[in-house]
Amino acid sequence: MKSVTLIGMMGAGKTTCAKLLAEETGCSLFDVDKIIESDMKCSISEIFETRGEDFFRNLEQEVILHRSKPENMIIATGGGVFENPRLREFLLDISVVVYLKAQPETIYERIKTDLTRPLLKNNMNIERIRSLISLREKNYLKADYVIETDGKTIGQIVSEITGVL
Repeated sequence: MKSVTLIGMMGAGKTTCAKLLAEETGCSLFDVDKIIESDMKCSISEIFETRGEDFFRNLEQEVILHRSKPENMIIATGGGVFENPRLREFLLDISVVVYLKAQPETIYERIKTDLTRPLLKNNMNIERIRSLISLREKNYLKADYVIETDGKTIGQIVSEITGVL
């Protein structure tokens, strides 16, 4: 099976859907953030805080370019991956890319108590989320498929993903 990459905003369901999708397809789960945290032995928030976003984005690029594979992998990315033209082109080339789209209000409800979101630190509100979506949407829409996640269970979303593969 060709690898599948899940993209979208934080809180859209990428990690949760990737886990279930990997189970259902028998593919390997490739969670970019978890791999970085394991390699660095600290959280993404700590990396942002101590080394900065540019350092994190370089790590993200290295992990994706050198460790992801074009077959039998479910790739869960961070919300900013598709802002990198090199990664966007690479992932579109090696995998089926699915944009999990959620409204700002839905994202806010899902992550409002999560203090580990570095881009929303001290600025956790619907307007900030809406602003990030508006900056990223043009690149997210370059995905092979767009799946709306609002009001759906993880099972329903995964069924939609498997339906387009």
